[in-house]
Amino acid sequence: MLRFLKIFPFLIFGLLQAQEEKVQSVYFQFDKFNLDEKQANDVVNFIKNTDTTRIESVQIFGYTDDIGKEAYNFKLSNNRANTIKSKLIASGIKNKIIVTIEGKGRILIDDDIVENLPEVRSKNRRVDVVLNLKPLPKIEIPGFFTTLQKKHVVGDHIYLENLLFERGSSKLNLKCKNDLDKMAKLLLKYKTLQFEIQGHICCTPPFQKEAIDLETRKRQLSQNRAENVYKYLIVKKIAKSRMTFKGYGNTVPLGKGSEYDRRVELVITKI
Repeated sequence: MLRFLKIFPFLIFGLLQAQEEKVQSVYFQFDKFNLDEKQANDVVNFIKNTDTTRIESVQIFGYTDDIGKEAYNFKLSNNRANTIKSKLIASGIKNKIIVTIEGKGRILIDDDIVENLPEVRSKNRRVDVVLNLKPLPKIEIPGFFTTLQKKHVVGDHIYLENLLFERGSSKLNLKCKNDLDKMAKLLLKYKTLQFEIQGHICCTPPFQKEAIDLETRKRQLSQNRAENVYKYLIVKKIAKSRMTFKGYGNTVPLGKGSEYDRRVELVITKI
């Protein structure tokens, strides 16, 4: 029978962190340590259905009810714990992750518990299989930056404040080139970064996603802006294999005003 997920806070190195445990309890008949088939399959599936990359260790604790002598109950609880261990190993669970197999003997019942006493005792004839789980990996949310950082995550946008274009134009003006020169130096420094060059436009109606480039007279203005940045970075010795380019038309407004939508951004695709 599956007991619900438990999360216990521990104070480690002065910081409050969460260590996560999952517990599966297996119940035994009075004075028995053999498993029925259903419970055997349940405890194996309990582990195999857990994300194995997060399992740090497995602990097995055996218990008995309060009937009988203490020494006998310790032996019985150990037998129950070892029965579970044997089943797990026979089912392909690696022995090295099972760090504890311990019989804890009998669980004493408080003197004031008289109601449902048989049921309480039946819950104490058990083995707890405890999975100690590694913390979930930290989720890093992509952000917007005005220059390259030492550390990036995939999806980060690098928006250069001067990489803006005149209406209807895909030509790189002097301010654009100055910013790209600085960017190229950083890209040569951070050689593993790969990125998509994304071109954008403003000021077209919603049904007209792309605008006409006044130089080429073709409706591919955002694409041309991205491609011109791509070509400029190639001249600055940035490897083609690190870059792709694409026009996004008016579909991704920056929300700062129309002049800021006449832009090109770099979006990190691989770090």
